[in-house]
Amino acid sequence: MSAKKNAQARLGFKTGEHIVYPSHGVGRIMAIEEQEVAGFKLELFVISFEKDKMTLRVPLAKIASVGMRKLSETNIVEKSLETLQGRARVKRTMWSRRAQEYEAKINSGDLVAISEVVRDLYRSEAQPEQSYSERQLYEAALDRMARELSAVQNITETEAVKLIEQNLLKGPRRGAAKVADEADLDQDMEADEAA
Repeated sequence: MSAKKNAQARLGFKTGEHIVYPSHGVGRIMAIEEQEVAGFKLELFVISFEKDKMTLRVPLAKIASVGMRKLSETNIVEKSLETLQGRARVKRTMWSRRAQEYEAKINSGDLVAISEVVRDLYRSEAQPEQSYSERQLYEAALDRMARELSAVQNITETEAVKLIEQNLLKGPRRGAAKVADEADLDQDMEADEAA
């Protein structure tokens, strides 16, 4: 019922190109097909999400409303990496409300918003454990961000995760500075106990 069109490009998107579909992350346009649905002929983008082993068909008319976009420009990628270096902003609201906000940011498809979730939910070795749901949200955001970084910068996802973690460690109260602060605190406590 579907016929592959010899069309290579539509609405600024072309076959073989990586795109970002907000609720699924980075995918690749495999083809542009024509299908008849309920008596209407529809042109569809066939998008493959290799990591999820999923294929999605999106009508051209729905591209804008679902928020599908091209990969982020280099300046947006740099801004997202800078965001990781900022101070974590954790609101003092109920966890369920924060979790919904984090989920909305992850599914927004906005790389900077996703980097905010990664920054806010990041826990270093020295910090307290995360709850299961916090960890799940963190890993989902980290995965989305790493996939887009790897596609934009043409590196592996593992290299992208390392790049993200390096930028997280540059943030305030993290990394070497945090370890040094904790060592000072331990020495102060020992001095107080000795006195």
